[in-house]
Amino acid sequence: MPEVEHEPDYRFTLANERTVLAWLRTSLALMAAGVAVVQFVPLLGRPAVREATGLGFTVLSVVTAIAAVLRWRTVQRAMRRGRPLPGSATVWVVAAGLAATGLVVCVMMLAGP
Repeated sequence: MPEVEHEPDYRFTLANERTVLAWLRTSLALMAAGVAVVQFVPLLGRPAVREATGLGFTVLSVVTAIAAVLRWRTVQRAMRRGRPLPGSATVWVVAAGLAATGLVVCVMMLAGP
């Protein structure tokens, strides 16, 4: 038997939408960082390390965008069914990815050209 769904309060729906848009802005910023590292920082570190760092930012961008949409859909479904909101590991994944990429950037800066 399918679960009964009810239209949630529009304020919660709009808050959920604002959240997914914030995550998508974060994804876009990560993609821009990936392009910037590869294209506009030619003297920072070895080319292979720089390209790997740019790729890391870009992969993190894709993961963030996909996770944002999946989270939005899951939260919307939970609200419609009157269920508790599910937990999410997205913040931890993005934080770990940023920390790892940030450490690589620090090493590149300290190592010089």
